[in-house]
Amino acid sequence: MGSFSVMHWVIVLMIVMLVFGTKKISTIGSDLGKAIKGFNDGVKGESKEADGQK
Repeated sequence: MGSFSVMHWVIVLMIVMLVFGTKKISTIGSDLGKAIKGFNDGVKGESKEADGQK
């Protein structure tokens, strides 16, 4: 049970694209990016509040 080769990952990516479609994947990607940005902003805001700054 070694690691997957590049060809395995290409096949997995093609299957995912066939199942979900490219539009759905891009929507998921943008939503995930917004969630990560919001999380980072929240963490920065909490650290500023802990320091007593706003």
